[in-house]
Amino acid sequence: MIATSPEYLQATRFLDFDNDALRVYVELVCSGASNDRERAVALFYAVRDDIRYDPYSCNLTADSLRASHVLASGRGYCVGKAVLLAAAGRAAGIPTRLGFADVRNHFTSPQLAELMGTDVFYYHGYADFYLGGKWVKLTPAFNRELCDKMQSPALEFDGENDAIFQEIEDDSQGRLRMEYLRYHEPVSDLDPEVIFAEYRKRYPRMMSALGSA
Repeated sequence: MIATSPEYLQATRFLDFDNDALRVYVELVCSGASNDRERAVALFYAVRDDIRYDPYSCNLTADSLRASHVLASGRGYCVGKAVLLAAAGRAAGIPTRLGFADVRNHFTSPQLAELMGTDVFYYHGYADFYLGGKWVKLTPAFNRELCDKMQSPALEFDGENDAIFQEIEDDSQGRLRMEYLRYHEPVSDLDPEVIFAEYRKRYPRMMSALGSA
């Protein structure tokens, strides 16, 4: 599907930018921007820092991943934050889609790694913005406050190049960050059952804790 397809600008069940509160939010965030690049930068930083990263917010309820719900709750994990950013991009007139990748998180907390049974995050979410004639990957997952706590630089976006978590790379203390293992095919809207099925397969202990066999 070509990038200019109307499908990448439409409101959907999950990218529900026809929600009044979400539209107002996007208008406020983009009020000082004069072009798509500036709007994309403003939206990236807003979703990154206004919405707290919370991996424990996953509750296996499909509607909890709607953009309007993530905005209203003020917290979410990578998939919900990516959905919100993609919806905000469409509200600003920028063609967007959703992307997913399996990543190894070298700085996940021991508690979360124990609950998941692995340090691999399957279907890590990001938003794909069409800017300057190309698709640009953006993951707004980790807010600055959390990055400061982890003593890791927050991810930055220049409006032109991919802003996804660093692949194998040493930080100032010689620790590894994020390692991308596999990319999945981008989609125009979220199918939560695909993701939840993968969670059940990969994270049986966590799914049991969340009340799903």
